[in-house]
Amino acid sequence: MIPYKTILQFDKEKKQALYIQLTNQFIHLINQGLLAPETRLPSSRQLADLIGVHRKTVVACYEELDVQGWVNTLPQKGTFVNAELPVLKTQPIGEVLAPFKADEPGFSFKKNAILNRSFPQHYKDGFVYVNDGVSDGRLAPVQEIAVMYRKLLSKKQTVNALGYGTTYGHLDLRTTLVNYLNATRGLDITVDNILITRGSQMGLFLSAQLLVDTNDYIIIGATNYGSLDTTFECAGAKLLRVTVDDNGLDTGEIERLCKQHVIKAIYTTSHHHHPTTVTLSAQRRLHLLNLAKTYGFAIIEDDYDYDFHYNQAPILPLASHDKYGHVIYVGSVCKTVAPVFRVGYLVASKSFVDECAKWRRFVDRQGDAILELTFSRFIKDGGLDRHIKKVMKLYKRRRDVFCTLFKSELGAYFSFEIPKGGMAIWAVLHKQYTWEAVAKKALDVKLVIPEWQRYDMAGIGHNAIRIGFAAYNEEEIHDFVERLKTTMLALY
Repeated sequence: MIPYKTILQFDKEKKQALYIQLTNQFIHLINQGLLAPETRLPSSRQLADLIGVHRKTVVACYEELDVQGWVNTLPQKGTFVNAELPVLKTQPIGEVLAPFKADEPGFSFKKNAILNRSFPQHYKDGFVYVNDGVSDGRLAPVQEIAVMYRKLLSKKQTVNALGYGTTYGHLDLRTTLVNYLNATRGLDITVDNILITRGSQMGLFLSAQLLVDTNDYIIIGATNYGSLDTTFECAGAKLLRVTVDDNGLDTGEIERLCKQHVIKAIYTTSHHHHPTTVTLSAQRRLHLLNLAKTYGFAIIEDDYDYDFHYNQAPILPLASHDKYGHVIYVGSVCKTVAPVFRVGYLVASKSFVDECAKWRRFVDRQGDAILELTFSRFIKDGGLDRHIKKVMKLYKRRRDVFCTLFKSELGAYFSFEIPKGGMAIWAVLHKQYTWEAVAKKALDVKLVIPEWQRYDMAGIGHNAIRIGFAAYNEEEIHDFVERLKTTMLALY
């Protein structure tokens, strides 16, 4: 007989009912083969006495097992393990049972080496993590957004937004963004031209799915946003790289490639090239649009930090000059406010947006309608403009402090240009040094330089990475520079 008294145990500190704990233990015994099909279980009174619980607990357990199909209760005969249950395969008697490892499944699945990345998933206190240009979450208007969110949830009509909705994004936010983008970016679009996304990356992913067949050619910069490379390579694209100089993408090289290959799309971060921060010149902007018209390719314009341009007014995007529907314009609100608010947009011709909306149904189904309504209200009430105006001054001051200190303390090791906008510098490490050595040594002063290799996916050996400054206050800027200086002095 099974030693029920010692095998069956209860944790009375758990909130889970005793009969459920008992039920789960019986299921485990059946799965392990310790209770074979047709095994007769003790009577409810007998088991209750053995394990020291009320008989009603055992009765409730047996009823639950019966309902779930694990046992059959026969009047006047007793309760038996279901005779029709298949026996799970177990280790042979005498063989050492190998411990189950939860990190590996019992089935095969596809792994894609292209997706392997080594970004930190958890952040330790006391460590400084180099970022490539993110906003300071401490400056986000969290209270203002939270009040709007709560007010919306308290309104009766909001119940209509709590169920399944459109894959295009809430119409209220689409309408608000159409008006906002037309006014601030010089666009000329309607709600038919916009899809709400969970940040820019979703827009890039959807674009890749629609544009690329296996071995199609995509043109990108020799230096480029690494996640874009990965997104399009996973879709099967072949990446052709062109030079990026002080005027941005070399459109002369693009034209030569167009004469050699059928190009499906070109990716550009025209306002502040990622990662080098340079701006695509007016001459090259017009040349690129003319090439798109001539050769029929798409221009994917990722305007990831349009709002942050310090030396003059922001330059209007390529999308504002697009007369023939060649530009797919991708941007986000979350980059401006805080990355956690996953609100972005994709702007393109109606037919392309419609197809993206179909794809989105099977990726994410829909966004957070309440968050979308909140940001619609936030934009309409002027909250976004007030936030941009506030942080623009602060980020510009942080840029100036950072660049001055970086040059005076680290100029012997790095060269860089003061960026006209954005939230990062392009720091070129002098050739006698290596980022591999710097990143390893920096850990001694709790400075983490994650995945520095991603800035040279083309292998051209520029020896540079992006270093963000906007997320650090002035005290933290001094601390960051001091840690990096200590690293360099200790290493060299």
